[in-house]
Order: sequence, then C-alpha cells, then structure tokens
Amino acid sequence: MAIDLRLKQGARLQLEDADAGKTFRLTKESAEAKHDALGKELADLQDLLYAAGKHSLLVVLQGMDTSGKDGTVKHVMDPVNPGGVRVHPFKVPTERELAHDFLWRVHQAAPGKGMIVIFNRSHYEDVLVVRVHGLVPRGVWRKRYRHIREFERLLTDAGTIVLKFFLHISRDEQEQRLLEREQEVEKAWKLSPGDWRERELWGEYQRAYEDAITETNTKYAPWYIVPADKKWARNHLVTKAIVEALRPYRAEWLETLETMGREAKRELEAYRQGRTADEGDGS
Repeated sequence: MAIDLRLKQGARLQLEDADAGKTFRLTKESAEAKHDALGKELADLQDLLYAAGKHSLLVVLQGMDTSGKDGTVKHVMDPVNPGGVRVHPFKVPTERELAHDFLWRVHQAAPGKGMIVIFNRSHYEDVLVVRVHGLVPRGVWRKRYRHIREFERLLTDAGTIVLKFFLHISRDEQEQRLLEREQEVEKAWKLSPGDWRERELWGEYQRAYEDAITETNTKYAPWYIVPADKKWARNHLVTKAIVEALRPYRAEWLETLETMGREAKRELEAYRQGRTADEGDGS
C-alpha cells in the first residue's frame, strides 16, 4: 500500500481532519518487520551520503509535548553510523542569540556536506510558541514564514535535503502519556507542570501549527504529517519517508564514488611507478 504523508502543495492543513491514530492497515508486527529492512537501507544510504560528500540531510521534528520527538530520533536513527549524525535540540534562546535575527543560531546548526542533522524542535518555535505566548508582535512572526521559506531554499540550493515532520498526536493520547510519566520512574525527569500549562493552550497551538505548516510547505522542503498516537507506526512511517526521499540520490552518489575511486587508483598507480623509477635509479 502506497503511503505518502506529504502535505499537498497549496493545500491548507486542517489538523482536526487528520487522524492521529491512523496506521494505514499496518499491524505492529508487520510495521516492525518492515522497519528492520528499512533501517538497513537507511544505514546503507547514509554511508553513501557521507562518502560522496555532495549532499547533507536536515530532518526537522516538530510536535506537541509527548508526541515522541526523542523516541523518533532513537528508533529511526539507531541503525546508522553515529559518526555521521548529529542531533540538535533547540532550547529557549540565550541573550546572545536574542541579540541576533531568529535564524542566526539555526544556520550555525545546519548540516555540512555528508552529514545528517536532526532538529529536535527548530526554527519553527519562532512562529509557534512565540505566537501563542505573544512574545513578539503579530507583524513580526508573520514575516517569519517568508524568512523560513527563503532560508530553507538557501539550504536546498547548497545541497541540503530538507525533510520536515509534524508528529501529530491527539489530545487524549497526550493526556495519557503525561499521566504515564507520573507512574514511570525512568520518565520522572520529564515531569513538568509546564507541560500541563501548555496543554491548556492546545487550540492555539493547533492553529499556529496549521498556519506555519501551510505557509512553509514547499516542493524543496516538504512537510510530512505523521500520525503519532501509535509509536510503532510513527517510527516506521518516518523511517520510510526518509528512505524514500534519499533513494533517488543513490545512483548519483555511487557514480561520484566510482569517479573518486578511479582518481584514487590513478594517483596510486602514479605513486607506484614513481617508486619503481626511483628504485631503478638506485635512489
């Protein structure tokens, strides 16, 4: 069954119409079996991405509290070489960061050639939490949609593959996960009254996400709306989307590596011939 989570170009996102529990007829067993195969393919593609050094990959993860951003990073990126992956969580801006434009700190974290970088929260916080809490005037955050589109265009023009995932969790599921945190010792560190306070602003956040995603959904930096109520489905769907986005580059990366190999062999042969000539001269 074909699964395309990308928001259609020109479409308006309506989160109330998006089923956060949708599994696309997958079972947990079938999804996990497919996930293992996709994980191996992702590891292979990452090796080629790193070795060819022509592109980079930026994965943006956004979602309400408990939507599973940390879990997605853990399960999706587990098969790949950690030397080629970096996770960058964006916290509340520092005074130094606030003294610059809102994208200043973000650009510094963008991936270099051959690397995969995952933004756990991102520059989108500056049109989400900033909007919901009224931290800047409406006229300021609305202009940021255009700034974001242009920034992501700059990244893609420089060879960065940009994939953006909204982990869509239902309000009922969020409540359940927040309550579970109170019962699980290993998750006690995540407990925060702030999560419940933010939950009171659910409607405002949903509207902010709808506007931000609609305004910044482009062909070069698409948004994927991922049902996240089922963790196993979320992990599989994100992995699948990343692999499918990277597959078309495989032939190009292999061609680059073959060219690099031929050049390296010529250099090695020239070195060996030089050594032979030196030995013949008695040098």
